[in-house]
Amino acid sequence: MLHIAFHPIYKHPLPEGHRFPMLKYELLPKQLLYEGSCEEANFFEPHIPDDTHILAVHDAAYFHDLVNMKIPPKAARKIGFPLSEALVERERIIADGTIKACEFALEHGVAMNIAGGTHHAYSDRGEAFCMLNDQAIGARYLQAKNLAKKILMVDLDVHQGNGTAEIFAGDPTVFTFSMHGAANYPFRKEKSDLDIPLEKGTGDDAYLAQLTKTLPRLIAEQRPDFIFYLCGVDVIATDKLGTLGLSVAGCKERDAVVLETCHRHGIPVQCSMGGGYSPDIKTIVNAHANTFRLAQQIYF
Repeated sequence: MLHIAFHPIYKHPLPEGHRFPMLKYELLPKQLLYEGSCEEANFFEPHIPDDTHILAVHDAAYFHDLVNMKIPPKAARKIGFPLSEALVERERIIADGTIKACEFALEHGVAMNIAGGTHHAYSDRGEAFCMLNDQAIGARYLQAKNLAKKILMVDLDVHQGNGTAEIFAGDPTVFTFSMHGAANYPFRKEKSDLDIPLEKGTGDDAYLAQLTKTLPRLIAEQRPDFIFYLCGVDVIATDKLGTLGLSVAGCKERDAVVLETCHRHGIPVQCSMGGGYSPDIKTIVNAHANTFRLAQQIYF
């Protein structure tokens, strides 16, 4: 059975200016249930995780300041949200969703987090609406529990996973792969183990050709026993914050390439939703829903 992390707090509390793009957290489960792609039994509720899992990734002083609302104003502005205890609680619960999804992925081959993909969170600071790096936390959890030794991060959000790159820099046990818009934030990028920056307007054919050439090669070279997939849909042409030119169908084919490759190689994969900022909320929800539909189709 497909297991999907979802908690009511995912959809709130959010500042007024950010409510529209965050509607997807509420609408996506409803859409999956309405169309019959999922049942209530597919969803599980994460909670506040043990702090040791977060501290395996994030600097203790930063985490202390975060939970105690002591982040300096300049650093808080880089996060982008007005900080609140409820917002930090939300971020911690999202991290737990990814931790638990890792366990379900080991059992069933794949598991999802309705939220997550907070790849701009560094070890010692937050950026761009990301405070705690959920997939990095999941990776360290697996390693601490001896559930995985070599991990591959597949980040296909339109923005480079700069925080993830920093966290695992110089660590041979985690290979970071980011394929993103060259002209997108962050404008000063970190160095992943493999970065593939794409030119403005890159469409379905060029994108999928690059991905289908690269991912099997990385699996053959790195031989991971677990994969994290950040499946942001901000790669589609209508996205307000993206510079690429994929169609919704092309984005779906991207997901199919990743999930079918993981399935064919028998490598468990945890998926976090990442970004999506098209002006029509129906486009965002449909593009994200495709990832869940494909997981059901391929694995179950």
